[in-house]
Amino acid sequence: MAIILNIETSTEVCSVTIAENGKTLFQKESNDGLRHSELLTVFIQDLFKENNFEISKLDAVAVSKGPGSYTGLRIGVSVAKGLCYGLNIPLIGIGSIELMGSYTAAHSNEFYSNTTEEELLFCPMIDARRMEVYTALFAENGEQILPVTAEIIDENSFADFLKDKKILFFGNGAEKCKEKITHKNALFAGPLQTSARFMQNLSEMKYNKNEFEDVAYFEPFYLKDFVATIPKNKVLK
Repeated sequence: MAIILNIETSTEVCSVTIAENGKTLFQKESNDGLRHSELLTVFIQDLFKENNFEISKLDAVAVSKGPGSYTGLRIGVSVAKGLCYGLNIPLIGIGSIELMGSYTAAHSNEFYSNTTEEELLFCPMIDARRMEVYTALFAENGEQILPVTAEIIDENSFADFLKDKKILFFGNGAEKCKEKITHKNALFAGPLQTSARFMQNLSEMKYNKNEFEDVAYFEPFYLKDFVATIPKNKVLK
């Protein structure tokens, strides 16, 4: 039993919840682009102030650790580490693909009516630009079948699994893959965006198992190296 602040900033969504025993107490969320530096600390302050909730009641802070937006992940992890250090409470890291996959598998009826009761696989996709996505594959019980990878999607993606099973593709990277993954067993439904709500059961489970991160050395899981680019209109001639 724990009261945990959950922070999700791996995509364009800035999402924060306070959960008790894996159930939402309070929530603030915005999908208004990558404004995490403006919104995250304000959301956290507002959650406590508006609900007259003492920050000292927190047992831990959980944060999405990636992969996803480099900027979003850095901001989320920095704020989470600062809170844990200041309050002397544990830090919990949750994979952004894992939280989407496990939540959707556990709540599949919210997104897809499986009238034939066929076995369904779940494929969260976070946009990694062009035709690349961060992804993995999960079974109905939430077990991870394929590891998290950065995949360039083409007509043959997941073909071996699609031969025998239906796959539910979802997340902010799934929409652009429809034109490539056209197999009859490919289904596009489910949550398009991430949310701190999706983390709550995982963070509660990790808390109960004492699966904590080292606050001093914890870093986001970027998966790919960051490559900086210079906008064309900023190039000096």
